[in-house]
Amino acid sequence: MFYANDRTMVFIDGSNLYAAIRSLGFDFDYRKLLEYFHNRSRLMRAYYYTALGDDQDYSPIRPLVDWLAYNGYTVITKPTKEYIDPISGSKRTKGNMDIEIAVGMLEMAPYYDHGVLFSGDGDFRCVVQAAQDLGKQVTVISTLKTHPPMIADELRRQADVFLELDDIKDELVRDGNSLP
Repeated sequence: MFYANDRTMVFIDGSNLYAAIRSLGFDFDYRKLLEYFHNRSRLMRAYYYTALGDDQDYSPIRPLVDWLAYNGYTVITKPTKEYIDPISGSKRTKGNMDIEIAVGMLEMAPYYDHGVLFSGDGDFRCVVQAAQDLGKQVTVISTLKTHPPMIADELRRQADVFLELDDIKDELVRDGNSLP
């Protein structure tokens, strides 16, 4: 499914990938992810998208984001928004990166042949179709092996290739002594 001369770009929905690997129960090695695609194609760039709380001096995701930024990833962040849930009245935070990922996939389309999306969010079906309409191959990586599945059926069907995250986890699992 990957060709050595394909210009490949990876688009990672950080919160969605985190939920998937947590549900599958393994520690993810982001360095191995870059190696995985470097060994199979011409990896042009890997984007990692996540929302960060800007009112906190320390966020649990901050060390990962900093590590990624210094180790070959382009990190796209935006601040989370706080709102009051109208039903429960409790304070909630929201940090959806769907628009940023969709715009990134389409803006970068002239520079890749093969787009890889790490997300199972069905909202991405339209952007996958738009990239395909531009002549791009799109692989979606998520999982069906959680309960409920993390991949939306409409996104899985739209992708040129659906790659089960659990099937490649042995190549992406973090060794006990390695960094992210």
